[in-house]
Amino acid sequence: MIRNLWGPEDVAKYLNVPVATVYQWRHKGYGPSARRVGRHLRYRPDDVETWFAGLEA
Repeated sequence: MIRNLWGPEDVAKYLNVPVATVYQWRHKGYGPSARRVGRHLRYRPDDVETWFAGLEA
């Protein structure tokens, strides 16, 4: 089953960071991978969770 895609707001809520931080990460080439769907930035929840799991403590 395919899960819904997340927007930057959803990623920020999941990671408990400001939305601006998600955009800054994207601009700097850091953070979970995202794709553009038209004008909209979308994240696969699995990509966000994998990225987060790979962070060093």
